[in-house]
Amino acid sequence: MGRALYDTEMAFKTAMTECDVILSSLWGRSLLSVLFPGVSDDSSLINETLYAQPALFALEYSLAMLWKSRGVVPDAVLGHSAGEYVAACICGALSLEDGLSLIVERARLMQSLPKHDGCMMAVRASESVVLKGLQEVAGMENVSIAAINGPKSLVVSGPRASVETLLEKLQLVGKALTVSHAFHSPLMAPAASQLAGVVDKMRWGSPSIPLVTNVTGQVVTNADLMSGEHWGQHLVRGVRFADGMEALHGLGCETVPGQFPEPRLVGVARP
Repeated sequence: MGRALYDTEMAFKTAMTECDVILSSLWGRSLLSVLFPGVSDDSSLINETLYAQPALFALEYSLAMLWKSRGVVPDAVLGHSAGEYVAACICGALSLEDGLSLIVERARLMQSLPKHDGCMMAVRASESVVLKGLQEVAGMENVSIAAINGPKSLVVSGPRASVETLLEKLQLVGKALTVSHAFHSPLMAPAASQLAGVVDKMRWGSPSIPLVTNVTGQVVTNADLMSGEHWGQHLVRGVRFADGMEALHGLGCETVPGQFPEPRLVGVARP
């Protein structure tokens, strides 16, 4: 993930090295050993939430710095789940050090939660259909729509048995995502309350460009962006990515580079 860019692009390597220095002090191990494990390194760490989320942050931040080195700077930013933390750094609301500290704490809190045999399933269905099912099918208290990536591109999250029951009742076929927990579901509530307390202690600046948040799919206000409640809700509630893309287009953004390991959301980004 990012190895070719690290080997060939100095701006990317410089940013990744900066992230490595900060994360080494937070983790007690090198980011590079997690992303690019050698013979003596544990290659499975990248699959653990504690390491995966900060590693994704570092990759996405380094991609932004690579674009910047080529003279490409954003007029607005939108993340997807943990990507909103990177967006907060790119828009100037958080320093890189504080952004990495916050995503490390988020990952630590999430990994510490009981798994509850949680799962996340990608489904082809509208939001209204799944919401109706959540209301009508019994035992759905801990199940929610974790992401709305398009008009009929959703992710459902919660205890595996409950999610499977819901999809069976709605006659939907789900594609399981590789996750350790049921992210963006009510099962994340204990971590959300603790994360909110951490956020309230961070040093925040005023964004220099609009940040479109996953929580509402709209431009976030400075007050909300700097509040622990916002980031707690961001952890529990679904990612309104499709609405966020509409908001970007409404701001006049016509070109939206996707800064992630795989181009799964590129099709959604097209107006």
